[in-house]
Amino acid sequence: MKPQSSPPKAHSEVEIVRLMWLAIFISVFSFLFYYRGGDVLLYGDAVAHINIARRVFDSRTPGLLQLGTVWLPLPHLLILPFIVSKQMWQSGSGGSIPSMAAFVFGVLGIFRLVRTSLGRDGEGDYAAQMGAWAAAILYVANPNLIYMQATSMGESLYLAFLIWTVAHFAEFTRGNPKALTKCGLCLAAACLTRYDGWFLAVVMGIAVVAAGSLSRKVREDEAPGSSGRSPIVLTKFILIAAAGPVLWLAYNAAVYRNPLEFANGPYSAKAIEHKTATVNPAKGNLLAAGSYFLKAAELNLAESSWQGRLWLVLALLGSFVAWSSGRGRVTLLLWTPLPFYALSVAYGSVPIFVPTWWPFSQYNLRYGLQLLPAFAVLVPMGVSFLVQSATKLPRFQASWRRWAGAATILGILLLAVSSYAAIWRAHPICYREADLNMKGRVALDRQIGEWIKKLPPNSTLLMFLGEHVGALEQVGIPLRRTINEGNHRVWKRPLDPEGLWERALADPVAYADYVIAFQGDPVWTAARDSHLATLVEIHTTGQPPAAIFQGRLQGQAQGSTR
Repeated sequence: MKPQSSPPKAHSEVEIVRLMWLAIFISVFSFLFYYRGGDVLLYGDAVAHINIARRVFDSRTPGLLQLGTVWLPLPHLLILPFIVSKQMWQSGSGGSIPSMAAFVFGVLGIFRLVRTSLGRDGEGDYAAQMGAWAAAILYVANPNLIYMQATSMGESLYLAFLIWTVAHFAEFTRGNPKALTKCGLCLAAACLTRYDGWFLAVVMGIAVVAAGSLSRKVREDEAPGSSGRSPIVLTKFILIAAAGPVLWLAYNAAVYRNPLEFANGPYSAKAIEHKTATVNPAKGNLLAAGSYFLKAAELNLAESSWQGRLWLVLALLGSFVAWSSGRGRVTLLLWTPLPFYALSVAYGSVPIFVPTWWPFSQYNLRYGLQLLPAFAVLVPMGVSFLVQSATKLPRFQASWRRWAGAATILGILLLAVSSYAAIWRAHPICYREADLNMKGRVALDRQIGEWIKKLPPNSTLLMFLGEHVGALEQVGIPLRRTINEGNHRVWKRPLDPEGLWERALADPVAYADYVIAFQGDPVWTAARDSHLATLVEIHTTGQPPAAIFQGRLQGQAQGSTR
């Protein structure tokens, strides 16, 4: 008797497997490409994310308090297991792994969202299938996302949580109450990844309550007892979704004695804006702020202005189709980043610079990627509407209408190929932004690292890690060899006189063998006030001067001559 063969997989399951392998191939290939070119750690924030995770266990005062307060903790906790390895820490590859995994899950989420929101029995299922593939291709092939997912930056991670939040909500609206719990879990994860998630939580809460109230009328005709499940499911969702922000506020209140330390503390965006006097061309102007954000989104999709505007027009047309037809209306939640960033740029000390508008520079352009899911999902709907409308014109023969699907796919592919090819020729704007703004810092870190490498291997270093922790990472110097700004009790405000950091600043010679300082930081001031001997000064174009001072050894020499 022949063994029975396993039943064939469902068509949609086969598609998902194929799409997953496509996303994995693109993710791994692009990582290897950028890793070989030394571009994985080009962003200063990428270096910071890796080292925040590293100092949880590699520090003179290790522990979860090393996670700090400004950045939310989930990305660092996900990175942490992968940078225990010294090699993966130094190379930055450990920080890339969560981003790459999120990239793959984000692609699958886009596919599932479109299949769920557009799918229906019969004739509409083929359209949903083609729409899902088109959206997934537009998402997975975007050059800027491909670069960002190869780094430890949090864009692909947050996008994955955003997409799956909306996808599970779409399933809930299609009659699956269990999907709402999954939606809440993804939303809680988003809230612990980026502050965008907090705004998303409010929007999703409103959407869930509205959907629940609408579906309650339908459940009135169901069997007795079935309607009682709705309030429980909604309450569970709200509690799960609120857990992230509540936990972070409680953490800040307990540790820093200020629940809003991340928003108004000394390392917040507001404090940095005040300290550096950063220009914000859209400050106080909500319309201008929204325009800068949309322009950044266009630059992440196309190099030329007319192509960027075409993407935007097609996405708006797709939004109109989704709203008016009722199919895919849930996907309009993907526009949530637009009001959030408009408010953040106008009133939240988060400037965005675009090269074609004043001040004609590049800064925070990566934020525009937050609208990539909306464009990937809604642009195919807009193209499909145009093609379907064209085939209904009297001049079109009836026989041509059967080619409407092929024409839609061709139009989407032409738009994607022409736009993305131009981006690859010029390099992705996110890559160019990092290269432009971080080149001087990377060069300075390299020089500092080479000098530190020549110091005795067991020497203690006093250093404000801040923007230049990469100098230690590049040469593999353990962070626990340093006395840095994280070595004190943060709940002692405004200073901790008994903290290791404060004591070392007050008397560098007593605590450190060498002092590494950058002009303007607390260590520079302490070294000058203590009249430490300068061993070497380092000057790099566009960066503040750096110096290495003699510390404890000088103090011992002075003591022996007395």
